[in-house]
Amino acid sequence: MHIHRIKSKQRNKVYKQILLRESYRESVDGKSKVKKRTLLNLTKYPENVIKAIELALKHKEDLPELEILLNSKVTQRQGRAVGALWVLQRISKETGIDKVLGKSRNGLLCLWMVMARLIDQGSRLSAVRLADEHAVCEILGIDDFSEDDLYDTLDWLSENQDRIEKRLFKQSYGKETPTMFLYDVTSSYLEGQQNELGEWGYNRDKKRGKKQIVIGLLCGGDGSPVSVRVFKGNTTDLQTFSCQIEKTAQEFGCRQVTMVGDRGMIKSTQIEEIGSAGFHYITAITKPQIRSMVKKGVFQLGLFDSELCEIKSDGCRYILRRNPFRAAEVSESRSSRIESVQRFAAEQTRYLAEHPRADSFKAIQKVWDKEGRLGVDNFLEITCGDERIIKVVVDEQNVSEVAELDGCYVIKTDLPEAAASAKTIHDRYKDLSLVESAFRAMKTGHLEVRPIYVRKESRTRGHVFIVMLA
Repeated sequence: MHIHRIKSKQRNKVYKQILLRESYRESVDGKSKVKKRTLLNLTKYPENVIKAIELALKHKEDLPELEILLNSKVTQRQGRAVGALWVLQRISKETGIDKVLGKSRNGLLCLWMVMARLIDQGSRLSAVRLADEHAVCEILGIDDFSEDDLYDTLDWLSENQDRIEKRLFKQSYGKETPTMFLYDVTSSYLEGQQNELGEWGYNRDKKRGKKQIVIGLLCGGDGSPVSVRVFKGNTTDLQTFSCQIEKTAQEFGCRQVTMVGDRGMIKSTQIEEIGSAGFHYITAITKPQIRSMVKKGVFQLGLFDSELCEIKSDGCRYILRRNPFRAAEVSESRSSRIESVQRFAAEQTRYLAEHPRADSFKAIQKVWDKEGRLGVDNFLEITCGDERIIKVVVDEQNVSEVAELDGCYVIKTDLPEAAASAKTIHDRYKDLSLVESAFRAMKTGHLEVRPIYVRKESRTRGHVFIVMLA
């Protein structure tokens, strides 16, 4: 039995017939012949009915199983996700992170915490719950684990951090060790009071009333992180620098190294330490230092230009430049802040005129506070006499003197000319922006090192190391 479709054309019109037919044999003159007969004309039947009959005829042997399937309840459920883990596993192989962590249970759990930090940031408990949604056991080959196992792994990671960083360094650079290292520090505030490294200190996050930790990040010349250290929250930038020199010299085995650090990072004591290790440095000097050197005649203000200018003095090389865009930005910002104070003083004067009983000292105190907050107290003289009018006088001479160095900066190094040109030194110093970019990714961009859901020192170090590996 089968469906037979017939097309015929009469008087430029096409006619279609759909017939249900069957084949049979009939003996004619002693010979068996195959003939066909029409059982039903399906032409006027709906197309879905015709297709159903056609499908039933095609699978007539399977109809009992089909009936069972139709009568049974079919349920669906979401399986464990594979895509993100598969991609991150490939990246971990390409970067060598899976190899340096090893195939031990602790190494694999550490690798999962790195992946979990990339997929969905959170605590160790959230990483355990995330494993229920992803094929962690199947792809990474880890047995079931709890948050206690992950806390223990942070302890293991802290104990083995130096070894892992050393292996990762060799994996990344081989025998061609970098000659430039970038170093900078940041802070990260804590929500609780019980972290063993938490202390009060200079908070770069502007988060008042919270203890913090200090994080030092060492990167290769290309901006790739090679080491991270966690210090107590009251540690100064300068106090974090010595261990980085020791790491590059002893653990990484580097000999010809130039340390690149910001103007607040490398000062006289650090320069001595760098020289004692046989290394070189690239840093910048502060605005007060620039003014002092201008007064001493080491260089003149006229040398600052958009093009680089180099001056040698006392065995050091100074690279001078003025950034015209930054100069315009600083000048506009200063003018805007001064105008803001002037407008506020005018508002307070109007208030005093409208309220005869108002205290003029409190009014001028508010203007002084605003002046201090905006950092223009060196440029303004604010007074209020018996007439209850708050006057703001701008010290134009002081403004002009400060404006002379708008957009100006000076880079300092002890590298010889044969080792690096002025442009190379300038560009390497500007590469510190790569470390700043890494900090943004660690803190707010994606990896979110905060909040830190651990208390012990070892687990705090392990947590930050996980974020660096991520």
